[in-house]
Amino acid sequence: MGSQFRECGRRVTDHAVTVWGIGSTRTFRVHWTIAELGIPCTVRSIRSRTGETRTEEYGHVNPKRKIPTLQHDDFVLSESGAIVAYLTRAFPVPPGFYVPREPRAQARLDEWVSFASMELDAHSLYLLRRHRYLPEIYGEAPEACESAVEYFSTQVGAVAERVPAGGGYLLEDFSIADVLMTTIVDWAIAYDIDLPGRLVAYRDFTARRPAYRTALRLNFPERFDNEKTA
Repeated sequence: MGSQFRECGRRVTDHAVTVWGIGSTRTFRVHWTIAELGIPCTVRSIRSRTGETRTEEYGHVNPKRKIPTLQHDDFVLSESGAIVAYLTRAFPVPPGFYVPREPRAQARLDEWVSFASMELDAHSLYLLRRHRYLPEIYGEAPEACESAVEYFSTQVGAVAERVPAGGGYLLEDFSIADVLMTTIVDWAIAYDIDLPGRLVAYRDFTARRPAYRTALRLNFPERFDNEKTA
């Protein structure tokens, strides 16, 4: 696609916020949070494994050459969990978006974000991405993939017990914990991993939010190409 500029958010202004990256679960988390908060921003539509993260320009922004990356004025931040947490602290949040103010409540939110980012994303789903779906780059590792699926299933089974029955959020109201966990479930569904019905119902509930759909169109524009030609 090339490094294109797009605008996001509800207002058009001289954007102090730039988001680098589209096309992955991790970039989607950032775009969803920005859509929820209505933050005006510029999107640089670069993708992994296209050569766009290897440019000199992007290397100056993020020497790790990973996406997503957030630029807020002269502040640069990477890692999707860190970015979405920062956004809720640096910008006003709308009614119904939960940001804890008490240490134990903050710790509970941090627990969810860390669990989703490490145990479910990095240790399980990203391993599958590398060795089952990109073996030409990272090599095949069938035993590791089988172990990753088993581990993931055990962990999400524990999560399902803590998900509200009949629709609801992980904490007092919608939060970045739901952003992380919903994107994990989306990813697992895409990989045909069997999930507890209660967890799928939770994902269906959170995915009804308008900002989810807004971010989906921005992050995965190719999914909506047929609508443009209809």
